[in-house]
Amino acid sequence: MNKIILVGRLTKDPEVRSTSAGFSTVNFTVAVNRNFKNKDGNYDADFLPCVAFRQTADFISKYFKKGSMICLDGRVQTRNYDAQDGTKRYVTEIVVENVEFVGGKNDGNSSNMSNNSYIDSPSEAPIDEMPEYDIPASDPYENYDKEVSLSDNDLPF
Repeated sequence: MNKIILVGRLTKDPEVRSTSAGFSTVNFTVAVNRNFKNKDGNYDADFLPCVAFRQTADFISKYFKKGSMICLDGRVQTRNYDAQDGTKRYVTEIVVENVEFVGGKNDGNSSNMSNNSYIDSPSEAPIDEMPEYDIPASDPYENYDKEVSLSDNDLPF
């Protein structure tokens, strides 16, 4: 199985092109942070070249720009070609199949997006928009080690 899922930021605006057959392609690079710190205490990033075709390419070129957070899935593809100097060149890239927005509309994404507010977690919501939860003051595990009695009428089956 050849499947990859990435979440990162575009390093520059997507480059849109059309093939001789008339369908859209877009090339872009995604910077994906590694999940560990280097010896200096900073996170390194990998810069992964990506390509998308047809409607996916149109969607990316319309709604994403440099700095936009993006979530994508696709496959890793390696191809080769002969360069003008006669050497064989190899290219490894991510062929994008699906794309999703990540973060809020002011998080580097294009202003063409809808007016919906996207919130990654409740801690990022403004205080006045936070939902109220009824959290009991008692210990939810106070009866953990005690015997529970159930009748046949208590069971759903």
